[in-house]
Amino acid sequence: MSLVRAKKHLGQHFLTDKNIAAKIVESLRPADKYTQVLEVGPGMGVLSDFLLQKTEYETYLIDIDTESYQFLQKKYPQLGSKLLNADFLDMDFAAYFTGPLGIIGNFPYNISSQILFKVLDNRAQVVEVVGMFQKEVAERCASKAGSKEYGILSVFLQAYYKVEYLFTVKAGVFNPPPKVLSAVIRLSRNETAELGCDEKLFWQVVKAGFNQRRKTLRNAVSSLINKEKMTEEPLLDLRAERLTVADFVKLTNLITTNR
Repeated sequence: MSLVRAKKHLGQHFLTDKNIAAKIVESLRPADKYTQVLEVGPGMGVLSDFLLQKTEYETYLIDIDTESYQFLQKKYPQLGSKLLNADFLDMDFAAYFTGPLGIIGNFPYNISSQILFKVLDNRAQVVEVVGMFQKEVAERCASKAGSKEYGILSVFLQAYYKVEYLFTVKAGVFNPPPKVLSAVIRLSRNETAELGCDEKLFWQVVKAGFNQRRKTLRNAVSSLINKEKMTEEPLLDLRAERLTVADFVKLTNLITTNR
């Protein structure tokens, strides 16, 4: 079979190191949590080769690239309808999966944030994610309150997932090699079903706080609070990067109570 051409507009950088591919697949921990795994952007199947050896879960592949899809059809004819030529960002998970789901992939770096927000939108079904991201994005996802990398994505993900930075990957193991370092992280769904606050307001507070991260929250979220009723609130004297998820939930509830 002829090889698939990496397409810049799709952010494709095909992993060529089989040892790293095996290590990524082994980072999945299905146990009794899920029996279906979806690989996003399989390309030429370097991860897929290892996924399809597993018997503890069914593997599905989705790729928006028609050339990759046709290549994978020939390589894995046994997959049938489990191989999808579609856009992951538009996917209706309920149409394909009846229960909890694991997601894995060497994700296109140009849509990495959109992929993670798609996961958040489907957090009731997606219980684990193992993925390759640009190193800076991976660090942002896993960073804790107080660090310079900590931001909107950190808070949103950590509200519902335990995020682990697993390992760094050098550019030389990709074709073509990206101009940045890469890293693999794992997201494991936590026990939080509801945050215990007005979630719409929570998102607004987090976004407003980090969009003006050099300001204290008193100034950054001034349009959301009753200034007269919250003059003594100490959380408002901090910058957004100092607050944990629990702190943001507490602040959201205080804003709701004092409106």
